[in-house]
Amino acid sequence: MRALVVDRSVPSSLRIAEVADPEPTPQQAVVRVTATSLNDGEVRFMLADAPEGSVLGWDAAGIVERAAADGSGPAVGTPVVTLGWTGAWAELRAVDTDRIGTIPPGADPGAISTVPVAGASALRSLHRLGPILGRRVLITGATGGTGRYAVQLARLGGAHVIASTGDPDTHARGLRDLGAAEVITGPTELREPVDGVIDLVGGPQLVDAYQRLSEGGTIVAVGHAAGVAETFPFGAFFGDRGRHDRSITTFFLLACAGLGPDLSWLAEQVASGTLDPNIAWRGEWTRFGEAAEALLSRRLHGKAVLELS
Repeated sequence: MRALVVDRSVPSSLRIAEVADPEPTPQQAVVRVTATSLNDGEVRFMLADAPEGSVLGWDAAGIVERAAADGSGPAVGTPVVTLGWTGAWAELRAVDTDRIGTIPPGADPGAISTVPVAGASALRSLHRLGPILGRRVLITGATGGTGRYAVQLARLGGAHVIASTGDPDTHARGLRDLGAAEVITGPTELREPVDGVIDLVGGPQLVDAYQRLSEGGTIVAVGHAAGVAETFPFGAFFGDRGRHDRSITTFFLLACAGLGPDLSWLAEQVASGTLDPNIAWRGEWTRFGEAAEALLSRRLHGKAVLELS
């Protein structure tokens, strides 16, 4: 099969090459990939540290070519969306069946390929906040792929959504269209406390957001785009004056069990138009370098999709 393999002798550090087909374990299905979406973490960090010749990639949509030997998962010919630690940037991918969701017939695989990391991270993060109907929820880094899914899902859950972005003048209208009731530049602009925070930035924004939590509120630390430490001042963790029972929880999607049903549900919402996949760039997988450069330079506000041909 063909795959994008790590090769640091070329400008993008990736080239298309022939590699051996994957050998699945009994609980894995083999999927023929038709589309994959890029994530900042895999392009910015995993690619930098990956061994030469390896095949990376987290998100992929495609068709089941070989069903799992243990009988789990979908049958041959089923359109699916998949999540894994590696292997999405290839024509064939072996993937655990509990990380496979089914795709409605006729759905756009490119749009559905945006679901695994961005959509599932947003969904599982919001689950950690508990019931959000009528509650105030702040989403930092709201213009990225995960942030845009989080805004939509929080609104579907009945929250009063506050979206934070470094450039409200450019993005306010789009974020309001997705469901944000307010658009601000950061937690320091909050006029009232919030009940929950999905933090995709880290650093000082996480510290500021924590200090604006209401009693019983929770921050879910999902992303770390700031790339700097979180330094809390003395007294930040006092529990008096309405600060009782506030918490910060960390999050790692691939440590979550039972992601298959989440992927299927998210795929249905995208296929029906309930969720906007927010595709900001789309093209053939031979254009990986162009897509990666746009992502790394933070010129993309949404998802980049590569289609395999």
